[in-house]
Amino acid sequence: MKGARGVVAATLILEAIVVLLALLVLPRFGTGSTALGAVVITALAVAMILVSGLQRRSWGLLAALGLQALLVVAALLFVPSLLVVAGAFVVVWGVLMWMRREVERRMAAGTLPSQQQE
Repeated sequence: MKGARGVVAATLILEAIVVLLALLVLPRFGTGSTALGAVVITALAVAMILVSGLQRRSWGLLAALGLQALLVVAALLFVPSLLVVAGAFVVVWGVLMWMRREVERRMAAGTLPSQQQE
């Protein structure tokens, strides 16, 4: 679905911005304000930006979801202060996947408003 790819790409860009902004907050917390934490956060954000441009590929959505899983793992292992951000985006991605599935279901059933004939 073309429309869903655009939403996924935009969500990845927004998530990358939020993850990069976490670099500003890290020094305020004792955990994760190491060089390794900064490298992990930067690498994840760069990967999110790159994958946002690859959403036209068949594996683009899987790569985006994989990055979300990596964010949760990185938050648990390296930067615990990122757990709030990771948790918020888990909810966002869950809602996006539900909406995508719902639109696909309605398209298959022919019940979308754009499919109705008057």
